[in-house]
Amino acid sequence: MASRRVLANAIRALSMDAVQKANSGHPGAPMGMADIAEVLWNDHMRHNPANPKWPNRDRFVLSNGHGSMLIYSLLHLTGYDLSIEDLKQFRQLHSRTPGHPEYGYAPGVETTTGPLGQGITNAVGMAIAEKALAAHFNKDDHKIVDHKTYVFLGDGCLMEGISHEACSLAGTLGLGNLIAFWDDNGISIDGHVEGWFTDNTPKRFEAYGWHVIPDVDGHDAESINKAIEFAKAMTDKPTLICCKTTIGFGAPNKAGTHACHGAPLGQEEINLTKAALGWDHDAFEVPADVYAGWDAKAKGGAAEIAWHEAFAAYKAAHPELAVDFERRMNGDLPANWQADADSFVAAVNAEAKTTATRLSSLASIEGYAKLLPEIFGGSADLGCSNMTEWKGHKPMRASKPDANYVNYGVREFGMAAIMNGITLHGGLIPFGATFLMFSEYARNALRMAALMKIRSIFVFTHDSIGLGEDGPTHQPIEQTATLRMIPRMHVWRPCDAVETAVCWRAAIERKEGPSTLVFSRQNLPHIPRSEEQIKLIARGGYVLKDCEGLPDAIIIATGSEIELAVKAAEELGAKDKKIRVVSMPSTNVFDAQDAEYRESVLPSAVTKRVAVEAGVTEFWWKYVGCNGKIVGIDHFGESAPAGQLFKEFGFTVENVVKNVEAVL
Repeated sequence: MASRRVLANAIRALSMDAVQKANSGHPGAPMGMADIAEVLWNDHMRHNPANPKWPNRDRFVLSNGHGSMLIYSLLHLTGYDLSIEDLKQFRQLHSRTPGHPEYGYAPGVETTTGPLGQGITNAVGMAIAEKALAAHFNKDDHKIVDHKTYVFLGDGCLMEGISHEACSLAGTLGLGNLIAFWDDNGISIDGHVEGWFTDNTPKRFEAYGWHVIPDVDGHDAESINKAIEFAKAMTDKPTLICCKTTIGFGAPNKAGTHACHGAPLGQEEINLTKAALGWDHDAFEVPADVYAGWDAKAKGGAAEIAWHEAFAAYKAAHPELAVDFERRMNGDLPANWQADADSFVAAVNAEAKTTATRLSSLASIEGYAKLLPEIFGGSADLGCSNMTEWKGHKPMRASKPDANYVNYGVREFGMAAIMNGITLHGGLIPFGATFLMFSEYARNALRMAALMKIRSIFVFTHDSIGLGEDGPTHQPIEQTATLRMIPRMHVWRPCDAVETAVCWRAAIERKEGPSTLVFSRQNLPHIPRSEEQIKLIARGGYVLKDCEGLPDAIIIATGSEIELAVKAAEELGAKDKKIRVVSMPSTNVFDAQDAEYRESVLPSAVTKRVAVEAGVTEFWWKYVGCNGKIVGIDHFGESAPAGQLFKEFGFTVENVVKNVEAVL
């Protein structure tokens, strides 16, 4: 059997070889963390290479994702479906081994970790999900949810502000199932970090409420093993293991320097390193005894079998809970979901009245949460303004893990990335809320949700100058338009309670990507619709008010501006103008419809078009054409009551009528 150091050297060799072949990459971090990875994956991680989606597996996150050859080497060596040929294609087009770990490319990669700091934050979300699911499903001696989340992170992750947000909350929530390893090598791309990073990291994490294990030799297997054993025994707080390592360990001329951080070592240095490590093998060559020392298939398979046996006993004792657990971990909705959701939307339509869509959103959460115990809410401090605290919400506390809600505090970016981790864990459908303006703070996590094609639901209220007196710092102008530009993101801006109920339903049903729901602070009237029109809301855009024959002009609007469009159409109708009003709560969804449907809503023969939305105008030209008109706002707002602002900036029936008459 190969020694621990030899097993770790396999990671170092594969990482050097792959980066060299690609002529691109980061060999230093995998070489520095190889010994830690060997102890963790061989002695502590519960995982099954034959089934990377086994529900009770430990989760592993490489937050310092630039060191991706570390995880690719681990997956290959332990027996996942990731071949040596895949490693040879590192960083190449259409390969399963891209430059940073990408969710959905290689089996065993739990999340996409490109932007530093988001990996550790995703890991906090995974630990929250495990804690909540364990509290809900585990009964007596039946522990079907019982696993850890392990995360590797570097100095860069700790410098990113999001790490402060996430790790502070993790300590407050007492996430004893979270164990982080700090790769304390003192190097970033620019060189030795003492010129720009002198935080006392152990003290910082102690202040957060973490267990901290300082001064662990990251190249000594016995020290690493003892630290992990201690961390696993600490169930009341998360643990940070501070591992002192040498970046590029083993490289005679480049170890301990930034020269091995973000560039290949060069073949000459690789040859010298392999000689220094005693690794006498060609590029991408791993001897049989090393593969045998890493192979986790038998151990992982046995662990999963034991869990399935325990789950069978659980199912016999708690059949309804077991069925619900399986459904939720599969990401499926209940069998009666469609019928129940139809009934809920119909009830909303029957009872609808003038109200703010943020309140309509709360009503939707109330209704759908009764049908879906997996709904897991939260807000970045503004729950009473975002209207996310439904009657059945149970906030998570360190002493009360049986929860369906997180008070994220003023941590918008952290909230969004934590939600992504909750989604990736499985078993829960998270939503998180803040004001639309503060989507800017969370932006990159929204992008990551879209990149990973996961079902995170982002709720943003106070959607325009209509929030009034707080002024331009809080009034979103360009945010809705720019959110629509994120590929795979579905952005919904409903105009009343019925559209709100439908957009919530669409977000819940959508498994292949995230949704953003944008709601008003001010009251909006209920718009009467037929049953057929209600069905068409889910197509993103539909004819809300029509006329006989081909329209003279079309008014397209969203959200609070629908009321203006409808009233303007009525005034123009009184002047013998045939006007169609199109409600377009989601341009992303409408654009994805077939050409025939889009033509039926916006016939190409009708070129006289006006769009109305309390936001920037640039986005709307593709719908109205160069000769159309847009009633929007291309400057920042002012501090004043909402009614005054709408009048001041032209969001009036009179101005909409004026613009339609201009195109006519």
